[in-house]
Amino acid sequence: MATIDHSELPTFDELPTFKNFNGCAWGVWGPDDQLGTVNLLTEEVVKHAAQEEIRTGKTVCLNWPINFPSKPVFGRKIPHIESRNKGDPAVNDDEIYLNTQSGSQWDGLKHFGIREHLMFYNNTSDASMPKGHFEMHDPNNLDPQVLNLGIHNWAQHGICGRGILLDMVKYFTDIEGSLPYDPWTSHAITVTDLEACAQTEGVEFRTGDILLLRVGFIQKYYQVSQEQRDGLRGGKEKEKFAGIEQSDDMKRFLWNNHFAAVASDQPALERWPPVEGKPHMHQVSYTHLWGMPIGEFFDLEALSKACAELGRYTFFFSSWPLNSLGGIASPPNAAVSDAFRPKCATCLILHVGIPMIAI
Repeated sequence: MATIDHSELPTFDELPTFKNFNGCAWGVWGPDDQLGTVNLLTEEVVKHAAQEEIRTGKTVCLNWPINFPSKPVFGRKIPHIESRNKGDPAVNDDEIYLNTQSGSQWDGLKHFGIREHLMFYNNTSDASMPKGHFEMHDPNNLDPQVLNLGIHNWAQHGICGRGILLDMVKYFTDIEGSLPYDPWTSHAITVTDLEACAQTEGVEFRTGDILLLRVGFIQKYYQVSQEQRDGLRGGKEKEKFAGIEQSDDMKRFLWNNHFAAVASDQPALERWPPVEGKPHMHQVSYTHLWGMPIGEFFDLEALSKACAELGRYTFFFSSWPLNSLGGIASPPNAAVSDAFRPKCATCLILHVGIPMIAI
């Protein structure tokens, strides 16, 4: 990890531009950096978060089961999970065929580049990144081009620190009596909304926080018919989801608060699709101008209940993506601790693709 005084990080408006895109953080952690904003999760930051946030040791699972959504959006492969007998009595295996972005996921640094210029984080061209199937037999002789910007870098470092839940569903429902928008429409969550929710929860941001946003997709998924769920996989005209707005104000909010990562329960984190004339936040900030992990389809329902019971919206967050060399994305395998009172049930499942939390 590069050595840098994080107290002196540039503001969004102090960052240089890349061609016609403002707020470019390439080089902030050095020209060869592979971690992006995960650099903010120093040993001291992680240690302080653990000492401050882990109190009861209770945990809650944040990963949606890898079976859902059963018909993924954006045309991704439907998960195939099969139990097989190995040919011996009472000896069984699972075989799982999964697009790493069909459900709960981290988008890695190789996923969604600046399409106008075919570039990725830290001035990496799309043409320089090999595509296809890569056999790896010798761990001492790996192709550095295949490895470049791979999700294994986050897997080997870990995404661990203080997490914050901004429960937008609860915030709006408490004010208006019901959720004033449909999570399955292209509704924009503004900076004003986020800051007002944080103030209501008594949350103050600090460098290296991992920001979780509950916007309502998964809550609705449990409430509607199977026909409505299946209808989400219907092409671009049906893929409309609430999420954070595409604006310079939102970029300033995310960068100037120096979050290490941001995730939500929505399929795209940002409002989808962007309004005409507004470029995707995926390509103008996040992973490719900043190197920031963005998480989608995080199951925040149990966490919402736990935080409401405690009146506390911070916790220790731990996520270990798949150690997939050169990988593009991964289920998060995340954890949060201390979300429950001692009398409450706990979830201690650690499964590929299941995030958890400790408070």
